[in-house]
Amino acid sequence: MKLAVFDCDGTLVDGQADVCWAMERAFERACLPAPAASAVRRIIGLSLPVAIRQLAPDLSEQDASRVTEFYKSSFRARREEGLLGEPLYDGIAELLANLHVQGWQLAVATGKSDRGLAACLAAHGIDHLFTSLQTADRHPSKPHPAMLEAALAEAGAEPHQAVMIGDTTFDMLMARSIGVPAIGVAWGYHNASELRGGGARAIADTVADLAALLAAFQEPQP
Repeated sequence: MKLAVFDCDGTLVDGQADVCWAMERAFERACLPAPAASAVRRIIGLSLPVAIRQLAPDLSEQDASRVTEFYKSSFRARREEGLLGEPLYDGIAELLANLHVQGWQLAVATGKSDRGLAACLAAHGIDHLFTSLQTADRHPSKPHPAMLEAALAEAGAEPHQAVMIGDTTFDMLMARSIGVPAIGVAWGYHNASELRGGGARAIADTVADLAALLAAFQEPQP
């Protein structure tokens, strides 16, 4: 039995445009200077309150709370208006389907909310493939390992039977802290050097590379 745990934004889907828009809108609604898009991309993957604190560490508790709520309502309105992009990266749908057929259990560990993750996966018709969905609504922010520990427990897997796949150092550090091997993907928001520094055992430059790395992981070890 093998368990593949995926991050969402930057790994399964490219959500940066919507995240950057919602963050800019949230700060503007709070009458505060908006962070640069390049800074916002760096914090994608963290839970929202932690991300906002990293972007603007000098905010008062009241202002940070206002920005958080404005982000949530702006993002929700964008979804309800049908304006969210969040496209799957090319080849991801086929990869997930193939892994499912091969007998892998699949999970997600993400900084998204329960509602946001469910809507994203359902929109792409892949929600039925996953055994476990872990979000920021029920766990501390990455790199705390709570999300990954919960995914292991729901799947009945041990750390050596699982692999974490993500695009940020937050994912790599989370996995390393509890002994789960991690694969970094180069198409997301942190670069390959950072991913290796965070503990990635391998880097996939393409989805085809990721499929090959997972196939090797699945082979019996001597």
